[in-house]
Amino acid sequence: MADPQKPVSQVLNIVFAGTPAFAVPALESLLRSQHRVVAVYTQPDRPAGRGRKTQVSPVKDCALRHGIPVEQPPTLRDDGAREKLESYEPDAMVVVAYGLILPPSVLGVPRLGCLNIHASLLPRWRGAAPIQRALLAGDVQTGIGIMQMEAGLDTGPVFIERVIDIGPRDTAGSLHDRLAALGADALLEALDGLIAGTLQPRPQSAAGVTYARKIMKEEAVIDWSKSAQEIDRLVRAFNPVPGAETAWRGQQLKVWEAQAIARLGEASPGTVVSADAEGMVVATGDGGLKLARIQVAGRKATSVADFLNAHRIAGDHLGKDESGQAART
Repeated sequence: MADPQKPVSQVLNIVFAGTPAFAVPALESLLRSQHRVVAVYTQPDRPAGRGRKTQVSPVKDCALRHGIPVEQPPTLRDDGAREKLESYEPDAMVVVAYGLILPPSVLGVPRLGCLNIHASLLPRWRGAAPIQRALLAGDVQTGIGIMQMEAGLDTGPVFIERVIDIGPRDTAGSLHDRLAALGADALLEALDGLIAGTLQPRPQSAAGVTYARKIMKEEAVIDWSKSAQEIDRLVRAFNPVPGAETAWRGQQLKVWEAQAIARLGEASPGTVVSADAEGMVVATGDGGLKLARIQVAGRKATSVADFLNAHRIAGDHLGKDESGQAART
């Protein structure tokens, strides 16, 4: 942190480090402020999509549009990377979902330290996928924290915290957008406090620590033996990426919108117990799940009402049969 005896300029030279769309609102907020973004660090360009065409990150795209120098080192652990960062003479470094580890040698370069925007209420959901993990766990609140970075994984003291409620129909996409905007606003407040010397770090509690491990694609496969509430949370947590999925007549079926309901009668989990213009009700281990928007592999996402214009599905079984194979009916 800064020497308390040395006055801090009202205009800071900031190096910004981030990669995905979640980081863009914070970068744009800095670009609209009085501060100078002297460089942007982002992960190297990588192939993506069906054509495996090389794509730039959303943060890089934003930086190039504003004429900001872009650095894309594969690692920050070597002397050359540290020396390059030092050449920008940053007052502070702002890190938002960058994706590379900052070693102690880099953390010590900015004279006011490195600030991180993290999308959870620390110490809950430290790590890579806090938004999805909060939804999967059924959390009723989440938020963002502006944290002083240190060597541990999201272990630093928190300067500013903002809390929001998780609505019953929130998805990872809707929470992503709300939290990104919230973090961008709180960041400027944190920088003002850094300049004024009024930021008061709050050490994280040793109790209640959870880790938001990276999302694996196989987690998105629906297990119909689970409760309707659990599957509803899974559908919302994996919207828009990677998308909750099941099998139908030997092909992939993605579920983009659904809602847990009480179910009368008996049917094995995965059975389509009714299908009409109001939705498709599937039996689960506890209750029913009413599907509203789905997508067959190779087709566009569609409402269940439109899907039923071309398909009869009542009585079909979704998922795998007792032998573990994709069900065909």
